Amino acid sequence: MTQILKNELMPVLEQIERDKGIKKEDILHMIEQALVSAYRKHVGQQVNVEAKIDPESGQIKASVVKTIVETVTNPVIEISVAEAKKVRGAGDVGSEFKIPVDAAEFARIAAQTAKQVLVQKIRETERETVFSEYKPKEGTLINGAVHRFSNRNLIVDLGRSEGILPVREQVRRERWTVGDRIRAVILKVEKGPRGPEIILSRAHADFVKRLFEQEVPEIYEKTVEVVEVVREAGFRSKVVVRSNNPKVDPIGACVGVKGSRVRPIINELQGERIDLVAYTPDTTAFIAASLSPVKPLSVTVISHEEKKAEVLVSDDQLSLAIGKNGQNVRLASRLTGWQIDVRSESQKKEANAADNAAHISALSQLEGVGPKTADVLRKGGWGDISRLAGAKPDDLTALSGIGEKTAEKIIESAKEYLKKKAEEEAAAPSTPPAEPEAVSPEPAAEKEAKETEEPAAEAAPAGESAAPAEKPAAEGKKSKRKQEQGTEQKDD
Repeated sequence: MTQILKNELMPVLEQIERDKGIKKEDILHMIEQALVSAYRKHVGQQVNVEAKIDPESGQIKASVVKTIVETVTNPVIEISVAEAKKVRGAGDVGSEFKIPVDAAEFARIAAQTAKQVLVQKIRETERETVFSEYKPKEGTLINGAVHRFSNRNLIVDLGRSEGILPVREQVRRERWTVGDRIRAVILKVEKGPRGPEIILSRAHADFVKRLFEQEVPEIYEKTVEVVEVVREAGFRSKVVVRSNNPKVDPIGACVGVKGSRVRPIINELQGERIDLVAYTPDTTAFIAASLSPVKPLSVTVISHEEKKAEVLVSDDQLSLAIGKNGQNVRLASRLTGWQIDVRSESQKKEANAADNAAHISALSQLEGVGPKTADVLRKGGWGDISRLAGAKPDDLTALSGIGEKTAEKIIESAKEYLKKKAEEEAAAPSTPPAEPEAVSPEPAAEKEAKETEEPAAEAAPAGESAAPAEKPAAEGKKSKRKQEQGTEQKDD
C-alpha cells in the first residue's frame, strides 16, 4: 500500500497542486479524514480512530485510540491496564493506547469517500481562487472571446473562468458572433450559487476611461488626469481631462500625432464620437467647452443657486450645439451639472424684441409716458415699473429728454400704478363668484327632478282630455253627414 501511494498517488497530488492550486498537504489531510470516516463506517461510529499519511513516503498509518482505565465500562473506547501491559508491556491509567490497524481492510470505502471529498474540495477551491483573483480587478480591462449566448446575454471565455456581459451593459449598435475577440471592463465580481459571477460591461463610462489609460502614457503616468466621463453608449462620449504639468497639453496628449492615440479608442468603440474637454475651474468657460465641438458666442449665468445658464451660439451652429435628439446639450448638462439653455442669435433677438415691446407697453400705461419716453427709460435700465417707483428724480434726469418735473411725474405715476394694481389684486379674492353660491348639488338635483315631474303631470291631464275630445269631433261629423243627406233628399 505504501509503495502504491508513493508511486501513483503522490505524483497525482503534485499534478493537482500545480493545475488546481490546491496544496498537497490539504489533499493528504482530506484523505486522512476520508480514511477515518471509512473505518468508522466499517466498525462503528463510536470508535476513536486516527490516520496519518507521510507526505514524503506516502505511508499510511492508521490506529484505534483507547484510554487506559482500571475498570472497563465501554470497551470500544477504553482498555484495561492488564490488557495494555500484555500488548505494550506497560501503561499508565488515563493515558492513550494506540492499536495499529491495517488500512487495506477499508481502503475501497476510503477511496470512494476521498474521491467525493476531493472533487468537492477542488470545486470550492477553484471558486475561491477565481473570486480572489478577479475581485481585485474590478474596474480594469480584460480580454476574452465570445463563448455562447444565454438569453441575450454574452458569455465570455476569460481563460480560467467565464464572464457575463448582460444585455443592459451591451451597446445596442454592436453585433457579436461566437468566437469573436472582445474587450470589456470588469464591472463587479459577486459570489453566486454556482460560483463567482464576473459581470462585464462595454457601456459603462469606466470602459472609455480605461481605454484612454491604456492608449495614453501620460494618463497612466498621472501627468494627465481623466476627471470625468459622461457617455451615451454607441453614440457620443465627453471626456474631461486635466494636466498636472503646465507644459503638457491634456487634449493634445490624448489625441496624439494625427489622432494616433484616439483613433484606436474610437475603433474599439466601433465609431462612437469622443469629445475631449479641457477642465477649467471657471464655470462659464467650462460650460462653453462642454458643448464641444461648438464654440459658443457667450455664456450667461442666470442663477448660481439653481445652476441655470444660457448659451448663445450662431444660427448655423444651433443644431450642432443641441445635437441629435438633444444629445450634445444633454451630455454637457450631465458633465457640468448645470441646466443649459441654448439659443441662437436670431432667437435671442426675437426674445429681446418681445421683452422690449412688453416693457414699452407696460411703461406706456403710466401717465405722462409716451412711446419715446418709454424707449428711453427701457434703454436706461428703468423698464421695470416696480424699480421705477423706487427711483429718485436724479436717477431719471440723467437720461436724455427727461427733466426734473417729468421725472417726478413718472415716479409718482409708477407708484400710483402699483398701488392701484395692488388694490385690484386684493379686491379680486374678496368678491366671491355668483355661480358657486347659486349652485349646490342637492338643490340642483331636486330642481331637475321637479322639472321632469311637472311636464309629466301636465301631460297626463292633456292626454285624458284628448280622448274625450275625439268623441265630439266624431259626433259633429255624423250630424254634418245627416244634414247633407237631408238636403240631398229635399233636392230629389
